[in-house]
Amino acid sequence: MDNTSIITQVSNPRDGDQQQQQLHIQQQQQQYQQQQLLQQQQYNNTLPSSEKDSTTPTTTTTGSLKKPRRSGLLNKFFCCFGPKNSAPKNSYPVPAVEQNGNTKPCIQSPPTSVVNQLGGDNSLPGERYLLPALNSNHPFRKCMVIDLDETLVHSSFKPIDNADFIVPVEIEGTTHQVYVLKRPYVDEFLQKMGELYECVLFTASLAKYADPVADLLDKWDVFRARLFRESCVFHRGNYVKDLSRLGRELEQVVIVDNSPASYIFHPQNAVPVSSWFDDEEDRELYDLIPYFENLANLESVYSMVRTAQMSPVEAT
Repeated sequence: MDNTSIITQVSNPRDGDQQQQQLHIQQQQQQYQQQQLLQQQQYNNTLPSSEKDSTTPTTTTTGSLKKPRRSGLLNKFFCCFGPKNSAPKNSYPVPAVEQNGNTKPCIQSPPTSVVNQLGGDNSLPGERYLLPALNSNHPFRKCMVIDLDETLVHSSFKPIDNADFIVPVEIEGTTHQVYVLKRPYVDEFLQKMGELYECVLFTASLAKYADPVADLLDKWDVFRARLFRESCVFHRGNYVKDLSRLGRELEQVVIVDNSPASYIFHPQNAVPVSSWFDDEEDRELYDLIPYFENLANLESVYSMVRTAQMSPVEAT
């Protein structure tokens, strides 16, 4: 990836770096699990004894946490890594995980004193959820959270001859042209998912870039809602998509994303996809359509997602 690439997720290695990435993932996973257990221990110490049993977390498999790239104009605007000393107001610890795989709702967040001890700040999420009430016409549809960059499209400041869209974006008083490529079969994928799911675009990009891209990409009004960087949680240098803040039952939510760091709070809800840049022969979105057709009819997403996270296409 060149330094003109616009990407909201962690940088994804090419094939030659896969072994090194796996080792890094294992190391980060162990550190994360230890930190999560320590945080839960500290939180339990503040609760009455009658409540402690319900907050015991289960250990889950998580994705990698990558180091932030060097700061610069592009990173400040598009990258999911923010400056280390400028965490947004909704920065707080990983939610406690219950034994059924769900996280405790945000409205049950620990007291402010506990959050401060664990490295957060005073601005915890309130009772207002990110999504509106369920559509009365489709009250039983599952919610599909879909990432944008390197999942559906690839964008760059560098001119691309065969760009599908060219979007003007103003950055610090200067208008830049952003060249956008659509992933193969993205139209077929979105159209079909819109028939089966309540689809939500959730990106760590800023709205002034992602919103016009979504306008051009979503010709069928598939996305019932669009969530941008300000809806993410800033956690350990990453913008994380906290699914417990959506206002939906977690067993009815699935996230499609190329970056494990984006769904580190809820890896059990994720269907990972590979990062896409410019491969015209890519078929991943097309091959996932039968998988999601089956998933839409299940009572809970967990039974199918857990057996298919390594290779969802093979589970169809």
